[in-house]
Parts: sequence; C-alpha cells; structure tokens
Amino acid sequence: MTYNPLKERYDNMNYRRCGKSGIRLPEISLGLWHNFGSVDIFENFRQILWRAFDSGITHFDLANNYGPVPGSAEENFGIILKKDFNHLRDEMIISTKAGWGMWPGPYGDFGSRKYLLSSLDQSLKRMNLEYVDIFYSHRPDPDTPLEETMGALAQAVHQGKALYVGISSYPADLTRKAAQILKDMNVSCLIHQPKYSMFNRWVEVATGRDPSLLDVLEETGIGCIPFSPLEQGLLTDRYLKGIPVGSRAYKPTGFLKAEDVTEQRISKSKRLNEIAAKRNQSLAQMAIAWLLKDRRVTSVLIGVSSVAQLDDNLKTLNNLNFSEEELKKIESILKGE
Repeated sequence: MTYNPLKERYDNMNYRRCGKSGIRLPEISLGLWHNFGSVDIFENFRQILWRAFDSGITHFDLANNYGPVPGSAEENFGIILKKDFNHLRDEMIISTKAGWGMWPGPYGDFGSRKYLLSSLDQSLKRMNLEYVDIFYSHRPDPDTPLEETMGALAQAVHQGKALYVGISSYPADLTRKAAQILKDMNVSCLIHQPKYSMFNRWVEVATGRDPSLLDVLEETGIGCIPFSPLEQGLLTDRYLKGIPVGSRAYKPTGFLKAEDVTEQRISKSKRLNEIAAKRNQSLAQMAIAWLLKDRRVTSVLIGVSSVAQLDDNLKTLNNLNFSEEELKKIESILKGE
C-alpha cells in the first residue's frame, strides 16, 4: 500500500516555539520507545506513523537503544522513512539519543565523546539519514566531565550530523552548566526531555538555592518535552480497578512494577478521573492537557501501541483549558488532601 499524506494534515495541530529557537514543535509528539521494535508488528506501527503525520505530528523521537532489540526501532523507522516519507524529510523533526547501555565493553554507555559520536554514526546508518534534527545526551554521566559530553554534542552539530542538540533527565544545576558550555562552543541547547507527569513533578521543585528545572529552562531559553506523561499507564483508566492481566505492571519485565500501583495512587487516579469526566475527557487526555497548561512545555511526548490509542490521545487538544477551580481540585488530590 502506498502512503499519500493528507493535504490538510496541518489544519488541526498547534505548534509551540521551542524555547527561544526558531523551531516550533507540535503540542503532541510521538515517541518510539515501545511498540516499534523487532518484536512488534511492522504494519501496525507503520499505520501509527501514517496517522501521526496525517494528524500534524511532525516530531518523531527515538534513541539508540529503543526496541527491543536495541537499535531495532531506528532500523524500522528507517525502513518506513525510505518507503513512505522519503520525499517528506524536510517536514519532519527526527531526534535520537545516546547515554544508556548499547554495546559491551567500556565504550558503549554513558557520556564519553567516543560513545556519543560512535552511537550517532550508528543511528544515522540504521535510519539511513545524513543527519538528525536533534541529538540528545540521554542522561548525565557522573564520571565524565560535562565539558566532554557537551563537546561531543557540539561536534555533532559542527560536523553537520545534527542540526540541534538536547539533554534528557539532567537536574537543574547541570542543565544550566551544560547550556553555558554549549553556548561557549557556539551551539545552543534546544530542548530538555525530563520525566514529568502529575505523579512525578520533580521538574517543578527548587532545591536549596537552585531554582526548579522549569525555571532554569525558562531562564536559558531551552524548550521542554516531557516523557512518560501518563506514568506508564497509571494516569489512564487501565488501573482504576487494580492490575489487569496483560498490563505493563502485570508483566515481570518493564519499567512499571506491580509495587508502583499502590492503593494511594489508584485512589488519586479515581478522583482525577472524576474531574476528567466532567471535562468530557479521559484521564489520559486530562493528564496530557495538564502538562500543556504550562507554556514552558513545548510538546508532550506520547507512546502508543495502536492507531486508536493515538487518536484518543490527540483528542486532548480539543480541551486544553482549565478553570481555577479545576486546577485547585487537581492540586488538592495530587497533594493527598
């Protein structure tokens, strides 16, 4: 089957400026962390990518280790790019990352110049690309000088292998330092990708004399794209009655563990779900909208396993406004009051 993108694909998506850059990203971006690997059904995720692009999603987020197996999400994405999107490359923002374990030995993990640049070369080969739009340091490395890690990102830009660079999961103090190091190398840090949701609000918290991460991003002109906005499914209706068979928490592998599905969290989710219903939204839609209420958030990164799930998440954009009363009730629930 041949893919022909909808002519009206940009009509119903809003795009926000990423920090102080010239780049605008869709309010919802698609992450390929799960469901796009070698163990998944090719035609299923191909259809997801088609629907995403037809819906105005222009940003597709990957990493070297996405799969399983590691690297297979990039390989599959590269195949689909060549088959379906080859003539549409300039309408897309494609990002990848390096920082987690990827190959054996001392040079396949964390933040050395050797690892980051070698990984980027491998990612470009897997996706059959000359460059990525954004290349991230996937996590801070306590044992590598920050100057070395940021120097590798800057080198990727200077070599033309990445147009922009970003960081992920860096705390506020390291984010400010990283931004300054990059600036001294004539490269701007475009974006930060933190884990952020109603149940995980560390980016809002100031520590000691240091401002919050969100405040640092605003100060330095860096965009913000939260990942895991639904807390691995806890902020959906899936766990309102406990742990269903076949769910992420039910399986022995994965990032969501059974012990994460606490009675306290289920209770909060039930109360939040009541507010969402009054807004004519699902809990998942409200959780995404809650992140987008902050203009410092450029885009929210979602992961889906089906076209139907993608369509459901996109309905979030039909109602992004909250009343003061709604925000107060939500805050009270999240604080456990």
